[in-house]
This record gives sequence, C-alpha cells and structure tokens, in this order.
Amino acid sequence: MSPADLVARYYAAFNAKDWDGMLACVSDTISHDVNEGVRRGGKEKFAAFIAHMDECYDENLTGIAIMTSADGTRAAAEFIVNGTYKKTDDGLPKAHGQEYRLPAGAFFEISEDEITRVTTYYNLQEWIRQVS
Repeated sequence: MSPADLVARYYAAFNAKDWDGMLACVSDTISHDVNEGVRRGGKEKFAAFIAHMDECYDENLTGIAIMTSADGTRAAAEFIVNGTYKKTDDGLPKAHGQEYRLPAGAFFEISEDEITRVTTYYNLQEWIRQVS
C-alpha cells in the first residue's frame, strides 16, 4: 500500500468513527505527539487517546490533502476539522455543544505499511476562541 493510501485509509476510518480501523493503520509501537502535549508511546495509549477524544469531541475532517516523501517513509496531511465540543475536557473551557471549524495538519512516519509516528498540530488558542 502506498503511504498516501495508508494515510487516506487512516482518515477515512477517523471520519467513519471506525476506531478499530484507525488502530489497524498504526504500529504497536506508535509514537503519538499530541498538539501542545507530551509524546505517548504504544497502541494502547493511542487507543485510550482516541476513546477520550471521542468522549469529548465529535469531529469530521474535510479538505484532506496528503503529501508524501519520495522514499515513502514520511507523509503529511492538511485538513479542516469540523467539530462539536460535547464534554468538557480537563483544563479547557466548559462544553455545551459548541461548534468549531479549524485548520490542522499532521505529520507521519511510515514503515512496513504501518504508521509509526503521528504528530498533530492546530491552533489551540483559535479553538479556545471559537468555543468560548
């Protein structure tokens, strides 16, 4: 599978809320860099992160553009996050169903048809402004 196809499959699973499908795209030893957070390691912690996000947010990604390196070991994606803030997340404004729309991006390392690292970036202050 090409790196672009792998990333497309990962985001198709995200948009379908197919968390098992997302997890099938990542390695057991995935490194996950959370926006403005600490690196987490391993599929178990990644699955816990997905479950937490699903509890607090309802998101759909649009305008996904995927770029890959010539050697196929890296990829990047840019997209728009269209979301609803469902449940208050620790340290963030109170949730009451606020909607938001936010540009974001992610960087991937890929090995043997698996995502081995994902790093996500978005403007947290803009998100806070939209939900406050």
